[in-house]
Amino acid sequence: MGELPEGVELPLASVAIPRPSASLIISRNNSGKEEILLCHRVSEVPAFPDFWAFPGGGVSRVDRQVAEENPDWLSHTEDPVSTITLLRELVEEVGFAPDGEGSLELVDENIQNSICEDKNAWSSFVKQNLLKIENFNSQIVAERTMPPLAPVRFTNTFHHLSIGDSKIEPRFPEGLSEFDEYRWWQPKELLDFWLKNEVRLPPPQVTLTRDIVQAINERGDLISAFEKLHESPSKGYHILEFAPGVECLPLPTQTLPPATHTNCYVLGVSGGERIIVDPAAKSKEALDILRNKVREIESTGSKIVATIFTHKHPDHIGDLENISEIYQAPIWTSKETLEIIPKSESDKILKEGDDFKLIGKGESISWSIIETHGHCPGHICLVGDAGIISGDNVTVIGTILVPSSDGDMNQYLEGLERIKNLNPPLLFPGHGPFSANPQRLLNRYITHRNERHMLVYNAVKNNYKELESIAKKSYEDTPDAHPALLIDQTLSHLKGHIKSENIREEGGRYYIN
Repeated sequence: MGELPEGVELPLASVAIPRPSASLIISRNNSGKEEILLCHRVSEVPAFPDFWAFPGGGVSRVDRQVAEENPDWLSHTEDPVSTITLLRELVEEVGFAPDGEGSLELVDENIQNSICEDKNAWSSFVKQNLLKIENFNSQIVAERTMPPLAPVRFTNTFHHLSIGDSKIEPRFPEGLSEFDEYRWWQPKELLDFWLKNEVRLPPPQVTLTRDIVQAINERGDLISAFEKLHESPSKGYHILEFAPGVECLPLPTQTLPPATHTNCYVLGVSGGERIIVDPAAKSKEALDILRNKVREIESTGSKIVATIFTHKHPDHIGDLENISEIYQAPIWTSKETLEIIPKSESDKILKEGDDFKLIGKGESISWSIIETHGHCPGHICLVGDAGIISGDNVTVIGTILVPSSDGDMNQYLEGLERIKNLNPPLLFPGHGPFSANPQRLLNRYITHRNERHMLVYNAVKNNYKELESIAKKSYEDTPDAHPALLIDQTLSHLKGHIKSENIREEGGRYYIN
């Protein structure tokens, strides 16, 4: 937490316990083409906007209550509670329900709308025999637990159901839908589109799609592939692919709450050249995680060609002595960051406009460097086709501090505008989940910081002259914030105004120019 004012300590956040959720992979045989159903999430949803996903959702309190009150319902299935969630979500999201014979049918539109308005309606319709649940028997084929990237996490159980040659098509509820489009995909086609950055998939579904394609290659057809996955559903650790050529490895660090981890990134593809960004490992737990990842990388024949640090704060730079025992590679970073790192002849200074290519599997992935010094001197971002590794410029959850000690509020705001103007498809921040809607996130940050900048200016204009009184007035909408942080951020804004010659400081008091 190098951005904290000297002497300020904040309690570390706790890692969230995952909540259960469930998704259904529906497969069909369409004139010899074996396909699976995915739906496109609307741009307005907060999680994974414009991503393709399987129908499903979180296990709700209502679902648990229904299971408790009706213990015979779906008792033949592997997991009755998650199956209840599946069936409720299926009706809500795509208008499907069991047909009583092991397949699915399209439900009455009024039933779908009623369940969208009230989850309790699902069990009522079942009791009235307006919805069937008998003979529904999906197979559990995988389980994925979201890494500790956010205060809310899920363990998602993926089920599979084949509907044979059925020609039913989804129907989205009007005005209420998370989805705006659907498509039946051949799994290999879906993976190829993702690898070319032509579609977006949530990380758990990337590795699952890879597993499906591999199982098809081994077993020869889609149904046999799902049988293989059902025999031993994959669980536990999985590679976390945010985008093609961008893996995330969350490392536990002492960082600013609500974050509990720093995002270490592995760039490049399996078997090709790789670069590790921000290996922040210091604790035994973090070093072990990094060690296992390096073994995994090297087992594919990949070579780690460099380590890059986005900036110099201690929650981004790990224990270099111990890390050097795990792997060795030249350090590439800015001049300012290199100044705090033990020197080596292999070091390389990265500056504005530098670029590099990672070669692998007959292709190359290009990245370039931009300087965004606002958060701290020497802060850099990596710009690629998949998106921007943005360090500590923004975060989806929580906030970013601009230290008054060596940060620069004006440069910070300029950096946000610059990242926005590059229009990245995704943002990969230093902490927390990636941003699937960078423009929305950056606009929020820019608007908020500019409004706060003006509040500080107006406080001085209205004759608040001492730092503490300016801070209290400028942040009166956040009474629960840490007082020392409010003062430090106010001072950062004041220094920005002084640099812009809007305000002057005389004897510890501030005046409008």
